[in-house]
Amino acid sequence: MNSRWRPLAALWGALALKGALLAGGAVPFNSDEAIVALMARHILRGERPWFFYGQAYMGSLDAYLIAGAFRLGGERVLMVRFVQAALFALFLATGYRVALRFSDSPRAALLALLLLGFPPVLLTLYTTATLGGYGEALLLGNLLLWWGHRLGREDAHRRALWLAWGLVGGLGFWAFGLVLVYLVPVGLWLLPRRPRPGDLSLAALGFLVGSGPWWLGNLGRFEAGVAELLGVAVSSTATAGGFLGNVAMRTFNFIVLGLPVLFGLRFPWSVAGPPLWMAAPVLVVYLGALAWGGRRWREYLLLWGVWAALFLGFVLTPFGGDPSGRYFLPLYLPLAAFAAGVLSSLPRRWGGGLLAAILLFNLTGVALAARANPPGLTTQFEAITQVDHRYDAALMDFLRAHDGRRGYGNYWVAYPIAFLSREEIILIPRLPYKADLRYTLRDDRYAPYDEMVAASPAVVYVTTNNPLLDRSLRARLREAGVSCSEAQIGDYHVFYDLSRRVAPEELTGCAVLRDGCW
Repeated sequence: MNSRWRPLAALWGALALKGALLAGGAVPFNSDEAIVALMARHILRGERPWFFYGQAYMGSLDAYLIAGAFRLGGERVLMVRFVQAALFALFLATGYRVALRFSDSPRAALLALLLLGFPPVLLTLYTTATLGGYGEALLLGNLLLWWGHRLGREDAHRRALWLAWGLVGGLGFWAFGLVLVYLVPVGLWLLPRRPRPGDLSLAALGFLVGSGPWWLGNLGRFEAGVAELLGVAVSSTATAGGFLGNVAMRTFNFIVLGLPVLFGLRFPWSVAGPPLWMAAPVLVVYLGALAWGGRRWREYLLLWGVWAALFLGFVLTPFGGDPSGRYFLPLYLPLAAFAAGVLSSLPRRWGGGLLAAILLFNLTGVALAARANPPGLTTQFEAITQVDHRYDAALMDFLRAHDGRRGYGNYWVAYPIAFLSREEIILIPRLPYKADLRYTLRDDRYAPYDEMVAASPAVVYVTTNNPLLDRSLRARLREAGVSCSEAQIGDYHVFYDLSRRVAPEELTGCAVLRDGCW
């Protein structure tokens, strides 16, 4: 095959793998993804959200892109995934350009593209399902690296590129603060190169324009926006005592939990993974790649800057308490570039053999995860939240047949059912889903749904995978003098045909439901 067509063939092969996963139903449609889909539907109806519902960060760019896809192809889960596939294709194309720029070797760039196109489960998962901004962050981050490197070299005086670089940085800042792990090191790298004041002004102007939705959406609540940007929403994951204890714990998470999921040794939601006997060549290449890149740190300073910025952000903020590895996604491009450098420096027989071993390991992991469905390739790293969505249609049919179009559920029930039923069935998240029955009002993301349920004369309660909550609800309904029927539909447990309408506030004894009320 002509060398010019090889990158395109690799890209189409990567997209074919995406198509196979979607055709096989390997990636469940969960609540975070459903919220973005609902936002897209509401955008088509005239709403203009600044951020992911219920948050002051993670902008709604993904929802606007999906709204465009809905306009073209209908309001279907498939169109949500189509947008992610398109973003992934652009991520691969720009990743190839970044790898080519740093290596100055078409062969090394092609190897990096193959490593990114057929990656471990972590990157496969978060470029297939959306949580609201990972695909955009990876794409915009590549542009920041590619264009930023050009601005520090041959294109230092291209004013339009300075403006575009700032615009991309601002857009990424609004879409997902994870872009800062690209923006900060590239910006620091550019400053010693003494850009002209006018160029810096253009970059700053572009950033302000691109990040404009963040500022407008946080008018009157900048403190909340900054706090969420620094991880207040996941602060409960920081469990060690004191600052140094948290830093130590997060450093442990980075090395012991994060790197194995980055390398594909385990799945993001489990300690299980592909057969470890297949991992030897993967570890040899990846660890060798980090050493290889370390010896050439001057050439790859920007890529190491991404690693350094992400490490510091991970260990110094509550984001470091997340064991899933999703915040490690920006590390894949530098890792692939380093690994490609190692493989391209070896004799073709050895380099090709090691590449084949890595890709086989990655594909085996993806195939094993897809086959173990449920949970499939899931963004849920707590087993109690891994709902078997094959029963969604049966649940909706049951609720329609038993006057159960309004009621209460937990976060992982409410929003997929709302989207799939075209908002005919609204179950607001007023029930806990954790095993210890902890509850937070942050689960309740969309106020208009509250009003719809409050106006309904009849309600149902739907729980998932939580026998303790089922027993508690059963006892509290009995204490309130409310009789009901129960049904089990897959992972869903339904309390229906209540003898009278009763709200969670009455069952919990709280005048107003609040954090920890259950």
